[in-house]
Amino acid sequence: MNEAPRHFIDIDYYSEENPFEVMPRKWEDAVEKYSKDTLLEYGILPWNINNQYYSLVNAFKEHDVNAVIKYSSDIGHYIADAHVPLHTTLNYNGQLTRQDGIHSFWESRLPELFADNYNYILPKVTYVDDILSFAWSIIENSHNAKDSVLLFEAKLNMRFSSDEKYSFEEKGSGSSKVYSLAYSAAYHKMLDGMVERQMRSSIVSIGSVWYSAWIDAGQPNMDTWKME
Repeated sequence: MNEAPRHFIDIDYYSEENPFEVMPRKWEDAVEKYSKDTLLEYGILPWNINNQYYSLVNAFKEHDVNAVIKYSSDIGHYIADAHVPLHTTLNYNGQLTRQDGIHSFWESRLPELFADNYNYILPKVTYVDDILSFAWSIIENSHNAKDSVLLFEAKLNMRFSSDEKYSFEEKGSGSSKVYSLAYSAAYHKMLDGMVERQMRSSIVSIGSVWYSAWIDAGQPNMDTWKME
């Protein structure tokens, strides 16, 4: 299976107004309603998180350190993706609204500039008894923020000239065009802590899923495990 569909779900393809009401939560029901090919075309993120979870549980049960590391890393990546609003929409990079580049702007540029000042004092992880429902709840919450991500940047764009919006920074062996510090700071302020909230939620969610997999595997004693 192609890796790309595992990282997103363009949920608004199925309905712009009420996509979470029309989309079945279980994979078999979704396949029956829309076909496997359609689901693969528009992303399988929630079901992928669920599948990866059980792979992680099995790795814990088998005391396979390398597999635990692999599946922990993989599911962490997918859960983090689920917290990005633009991983839940057809307009994933603003290409439908002439906002090309907004994906990396929200996901990379803003954290690079401002994440050092985020609050990383987080609540304890908790046991998750239904991973699929948990994944869907994350995605729905992220999708509900999608309009703000796009609308705020569109409004900000009208206030900045191109010269003010972009700047050049030395990266590696060359110079790269990036969103300027002033434009980034203005957008970050308009989002009113959204990136920080999603990052914090992502960290706790990943930890909770790791913890839940260990619990469901019977709480194996990992102190004696050795990497091959």
